[in-house]
Amino acid sequence: MPEPPGLLKDTLSPSDLPEKLFLTIQVKDFGTMKVEMFTRDAPLNVANIANLAIKGFYNGLTFHRIEPGFVVQGGDPKGDGTGGPGYTVPAEIKRKHEKGSMAMARLPDAINPEKASSGSQFYFCLQPLPMLDGKYTVIGKIVEGMDVLEKIGQSRPPVFMERVLVTTE
Repeated sequence: MPEPPGLLKDTLSPSDLPEKLFLTIQVKDFGTMKVEMFTRDAPLNVANIANLAIKGFYNGLTFHRIEPGFVVQGGDPKGDGTGGPGYTVPAEIKRKHEKGSMAMARLPDAINPEKASSGSQFYFCLQPLPMLDGKYTVIGKIVEGMDVLEKIGQSRPPVFMERVLVTTE
């Protein structure tokens, strides 16, 4: 597959993220989703996810949690919901959970009162989820491939991410 236009290969700093930044997730047997990242509202979380993707961290990982009508979650190197890169990212809670929103998973309030985001796990909303608003950092929204997310949402884990790319177009 040819490289997409605007492909980024160098790591990014939260202070100089491009205004337009996209995550392209190629999902085995399902297709491709393109996510517009919210660089201004969640620069720390967006830069973290983008840098992991640029380094190839997500290639071959799974969507390990699929709850029809709720969320599709992935980004765990262990594949069971307990893994990550070994760090968290400060919360940047500004956006609402709409259908197609991409947000950061996190540990519960009892052990994470700051609502810090997981270092690598994220989820997509299969419908508006207002009960999650104000509790999790929303980092982007699907702009192409919503049908792919809907198909994943009707399947069973594991569903594999073949490649995750970062582009400016």
